[in-house]
Amino acid sequence: MKKSVFFVFVALGLILMPLTINFSTASPSPRLMPSDIIYLGAFRLPGPSGKSNWGWSGGGATYYPGGDPRGARDGFPGSIFAFGHDWHYHVSEVSIPRPVKSRNVKRLPVARTLQPFADIRRGVKLIGETFIYGDLAYLPPQGRQKTSKLHFCFGFHMQYKRVTSHGWRELRLSAGPSQGLWYIGQESPHYTNDYMFAIPKDFADKYLGGRRLATGRYREGGLSGLGPTLFAIGPWLHGNPPLPGAVIKPIALIKYSPFGGKHRIKDYRNCDHWTGGAWLTWKGKAAMVLVGTKSLGKCWYGYQNGTTHDSCQPRCPDSLGSRGYWSTTTRPQFLFFDPTDLAAVAQGKLKSWQPQPYASFNLAPYLYRPKKRPNARYLVGAMAFDRQRGYIYVFERRAEDDEKSVVHVFKLR
Repeated sequence: MKKSVFFVFVALGLILMPLTINFSTASPSPRLMPSDIIYLGAFRLPGPSGKSNWGWSGGGATYYPGGDPRGARDGFPGSIFAFGHDWHYHVSEVSIPRPVKSRNVKRLPVARTLQPFADIRRGVKLIGETFIYGDLAYLPPQGRQKTSKLHFCFGFHMQYKRVTSHGWRELRLSAGPSQGLWYIGQESPHYTNDYMFAIPKDFADKYLGGRRLATGRYREGGLSGLGPTLFAIGPWLHGNPPLPGAVIKPIALIKYSPFGGKHRIKDYRNCDHWTGGAWLTWKGKAAMVLVGTKSLGKCWYGYQNGTTHDSCQPRCPDSLGSRGYWSTTTRPQFLFFDPTDLAAVAQGKLKSWQPQPYASFNLAPYLYRPKKRPNARYLVGAMAFDRQRGYIYVFERRAEDDEKSVVHVFKLR
């Protein structure tokens, strides 16, 4: 395996940004590279609607090509469905204004609310705590479906028992109950219920038996194994809709060893956070990309000020704040995987722990946070992709002073 470092000038402030490329097994098909991505700017999210708002938002999002009819005139075509405040995890649909490059977030254009926040858990039984994870994925009609669907998954921070987690609903958020929830095979929920996105139809038909949804999770501390996971599913293959509690058969595309095992993603850290993804295709090139924050430097379990949990036992004082995984430095980034490797896994030619990322793209020059403070963390959230036009949307969580997310827009060349 070879490693080479390229340097490119970024238009935003002429910042010199390193792109670290980790080459893996050669692929017969062209791969998208970091150099194929350009930054267009960002936009803000609107005010409250329904019974929620965009503070502490960005946990899940998807692009809808049939959205805002005004977009082609005064913004970008289509719309974005996304989860709002993570106390509620309600969903709203917003327009996509033309992004602007500015280091002053107040100068960014503001999206319009197309559908107010609604609780899409109506009609489904969700079992767990209040600290919710999840994602959304739009797909046109599949199988015997007559209408497009908004697919979703839900999970919780501490969730050791196998539970139902996935479902779908109509795109009109006020229409009827959602359908589900369903199990994903025999997999632990720590493996399946955080990010979700569409798989290109030709790939799904050729290698995955028509399964067009990718779903997975990276649970810090090794609870999802030693790296991010990815499974292909097709709930419509089990009914229209499947019965509540149905078991949806997955195909594992990426699944490393459980904690304590030997097969891991390159440079695995307990402190890493992978929070969203998209299967990018553009001009004959492709990549499966995850977004999140890579841990650098020292990594520990404990408190932000550097105190480890073990060092303050038997009782750590409340003044230390919230407990979790921390590192001295984080880098927000895209992580690129080769779809050819994933096809080989689906065909049984590679093991699910063998795919490794071949490139990374540093997002730090474009983000507004974190402010300079010890052990500060970048807060990258959901990712959405407009396959027809090559636009990539990434949520930066808590980017504004009132903790609202900002949406950054990138374009494939």
